[in-house]
Amino acid sequence: MFNSRLGCSSISFRHQDLPAALRTISGLGFEEIDLGALPGVCDHVPYNLDAAAVTAVTAEVAASGLRVRSVNGDIGDLNAVLDAGASEARERHLEALLTLTRNTGAEALVLPCGALNHNPVRSLDEDLDLIAAQLTHAGQRAAEFGVELWTESLHFLRFCWNLERAELLARRLAGTGVGIVMDFSHIVAAGEDPLRYLKRHQGRISHVHLRDAVPGNINLSIGNGQADFAAGLRALAVQGYAGHFSLELETRDVTHDERPAAAAKAASFITDLSNRFQAHTTHATQGAS
Repeated sequence: MFNSRLGCSSISFRHQDLPAALRTISGLGFEEIDLGALPGVCDHVPYNLDAAAVTAVTAEVAASGLRVRSVNGDIGDLNAVLDAGASEARERHLEALLTLTRNTGAEALVLPCGALNHNPVRSLDEDLDLIAAQLTHAGQRAAEFGVELWTESLHFLRFCWNLERAELLARRLAGTGVGIVMDFSHIVAAGEDPLRYLKRHQGRISHVHLRDAVPGNINLSIGNGQADFAAGLRALAVQGYAGHFSLELETRDVTHDERPAAAAKAASFITDLSNRFQAHTTHATQGAS
């Protein structure tokens, strides 16, 4: 029905509890999800993630029959300066999220690119160094669990909120194995160009989130903002991007009752674009050979 590389984040139906959201997503014809575990955004995964909670969430996901591409989580502000106790608590939370990621069969845990604040705690460079160090450590721990670590950067609401900071973080993460998640809505909300973002992150993109936006507003349904998905998906295909896409429709321009239809409409639109560019790229590659 939809492109096999297109999934739907459970955040798209954050107003429902997890079993209901999974039923909605499956009923629309999706086969793959991103699992939302972001406190204050989506409570499908408890923030106090003990072993019982990991077991319960894993069982609910398994019962749905849906594949999990990634767990979209948060272990706190990565540019915050922590004391020993807070560091130990963060490590326990990271281990719980990585256990959930592994147990649900997800490919990666996704973490943010810093605090929900654009202002440095110490200085721009020191904060970026600390964020990169925290993500690198999380990536090393992820490898112990047999999964990957990705970061969503740029993120309009986070420390690495624009193209400059996202590029500075990406440079620090080069060679660490930490992947980059591209989100169209955050790039557009920051007043940046997705094509410039792709040019600066060529070969670094591990996953793509899809939602529309206008400068200053990330919460629009696909087609209601200024994101040029046709140009962006074409550029990704030309670059040889072989990863997956996820509709993260945390939108505020539709009612809850309208969300399933809006998700299906968005999925059909993205599927049409993806199939077109995939066929075009395949044909061009075969012609060159």
